[in-house]
Amino acid sequence: MIKLSVNINKVATIRNARGNNIPNVAQFAIDCEKFGADGITVHPRPDGRHIRYEDVYELKKVVTTELNIEGYPDKSFVDMVLSVKPQQVTLVPDPPNVLTSNAGWDTKKNSTFLKEIITEFNKAGIRTSIFVDTNIENILHASETGTKRIELYTEPYAANFSLDKLNAVTPFKEAALFASELGLGINAGHDLNQQNLDFFATQIPQLNEVSIGHAIISDALYLGIENVIGIYKRKLRN
Repeated sequence: MIKLSVNINKVATIRNARGNNIPNVAQFAIDCEKFGADGITVHPRPDGRHIRYEDVYELKKVVTTELNIEGYPDKSFVDMVLSVKPQQVTLVPDPPNVLTSNAGWDTKKNSTFLKEIITEFNKAGIRTSIFVDTNIENILHASETGTKRIELYTEPYAANFSLDKLNAVTPFKEAALFASELGLGINAGHDLNQQNLDFFATQIPQLNEVSIGHAIISDALYLGIENVIGIYKRKLRN
């Protein structure tokens, strides 16, 4: 069964717009789990524009499925993760000023850096995933860092899905097969939505987990979060 981890960053964005605690991020996470989410994902950034470090500590107290913390592994991020000890940490190469993740790691160039960070997380019993594109060389070097999983950056698939979905998914099929042969688990995320998720899931049998935020929260404005989580879970089952 492919797991669905709901990224709740956008919920914190709405809260921060008014400077109070509505909506309550921790309660929203609890409700997502109640409605069927297999995990909760957050991506705190240095400017605190959505999820903040203090949110992460609160979420650790209430999340009963899996907490996945995404972020660039600078010292403050690493210290926070080692303190919180989530089930999974996803390492992304984002500079502080980007709006959203827009590329995977160059794992050859950053090999030593990633190995050092992942060694720390492995010692703490935290499963690590590295955000990568479908470049086979990057996946190969990712496997040499000690990471347990990779997360495939799926924006190129989403962007080309309506043009030629089979051609759009082919590099991801090849990358997932290669990663699986190396013993890596496969996560995926970025711009997956109601229209493109089920096809992606059926084409990638090695897939362990998808992390989806923007589309789920946007759909929930119309359909409600309980209905939307049910829709996405059914697409993964199909």
